[in-house]
Amino acid sequence: MRLPVFDRRRAGVLLHLGSLEHALGRGGRAFIDWLATAGFSVWQILPVGPTGSDGSPYWVRSDFAGNPAFIDSDEWPDTASADYPAFLETSKHWLEDYALFEVLSFVHGGAPWWNWPAELRDRAPAAIAHARQEYASELERVKGVQFAFSAQWQRLREHAHSRGVRLFGDLPFYVAPDSAETWAHREQFQLDATGLPTAVAGVPPDYFSELGQLWGNPLYNWDVIRRDRFALWRARVTAQMQRADVLRIDHFRALAAHWSVPAGAPDARGGEWRPTPGAELMGLLWDDLGDLPIVAEDLGVITADVEALRTGFGLPGMRVLQFAFSGEATNPHLPHMHAHDSVVYTGTHDNDTTVGWYASLPEHARQQVDFFLRLTPGSMPDALIRTALGSVGGLAVIPAQDVLSLGSEARLNTPGTAVGNWNWRLSPGALTPDLARRYARLNGIYGRG
Repeated sequence: MRLPVFDRRRAGVLLHLGSLEHALGRGGRAFIDWLATAGFSVWQILPVGPTGSDGSPYWVRSDFAGNPAFIDSDEWPDTASADYPAFLETSKHWLEDYALFEVLSFVHGGAPWWNWPAELRDRAPAAIAHARQEYASELERVKGVQFAFSAQWQRLREHAHSRGVRLFGDLPFYVAPDSAETWAHREQFQLDATGLPTAVAGVPPDYFSELGQLWGNPLYNWDVIRRDRFALWRARVTAQMQRADVLRIDHFRALAAHWSVPAGAPDARGGEWRPTPGAELMGLLWDDLGDLPIVAEDLGVITADVEALRTGFGLPGMRVLQFAFSGEATNPHLPHMHAHDSVVYTGTHDNDTTVGWYASLPEHARQQVDFFLRLTPGSMPDALIRTALGSVGGLAVIPAQDVLSLGSEARLNTPGTAVGNWNWRLSPGALTPDLARRYARLNGIYGRG
């Protein structure tokens, strides 16, 4: 059952499952209990799929599978129960391919699927049938792990709902090159005969990067996707909505138009905008879900077509206070520019903590922040948190690191860097009863819950 999120003013905390010990078991339930006591009713998470070696939740090996690292090993479910065959039946549309993908990846020393023997790379029926028979026991183990993830997730969600807490999920726009989806649904992507991308994702040069950003994800083959009525995309969204009450679509602007860079380009400057049939997809998702419990990640340079797509389907956008103080009174992230259909953040998982951000500001920028927020020494991050909670935006989200007033040492991710990210962990006992009482009072003052 999905519960409403934007029915009243709410406050939430952003905490990656990877930052929490025993995330789907004891640790997750304890965090939910603290949220409820502290007057928060939303837990925002990052994507939960199995990651590659860099640990990035935005570069997962499957959108449908769950990361085994989040499982509480002391609460393993019994595969002899009637729930296990039911899980296998409802998940077979993705689980069979995912399990074989992981087993074959292991057998081939972690090599990407396009470097496997051609008959496995190209999914020759005889080779696939032989592999399923040869590795039957290994496949069963992978399925058992995914059953444990699913069972613990459902228990965690039930606990959240019993405490009045909603789960706020996240879906990456693109999939990783070496993923079960690209291997099992090659026709859905712009890939050559060997499985390598012919065009890759990124964003063009802007104020922040003169070379743009070259991400390297394979682009979708939207002509094929339209012909099968967006089946894979609809399945991706539906799978996440079975876990969460509301879902953020990362890089939402690519549903209006996407930046296409030829494979092999040294940077993103040689790309071009290509149209995306996002309105068609959103219409079908509306039919599937009955409404659209979706938040649009509309950060960066947003054009009129992107805004029209977001507002046309009534989707809330994002406002980030760390982006607000550029010196322009019309900056959409400034508190007086917020709209009711906004999710307001002090910062996101890609930002420094508020304490770290403020400390690193140039003097002129810090003076502007001080003047706008009427700061006195030692006011951060409390002043920015109060500003987020006081916004007219329907949902205010505070990263756990800001809740704890932590500095840059607690930063989760620095975009454009490949090492040192996703490592921060919530210290046991850090979220104290005294802190819960403080936030319960703050949330109450600002009419949030």
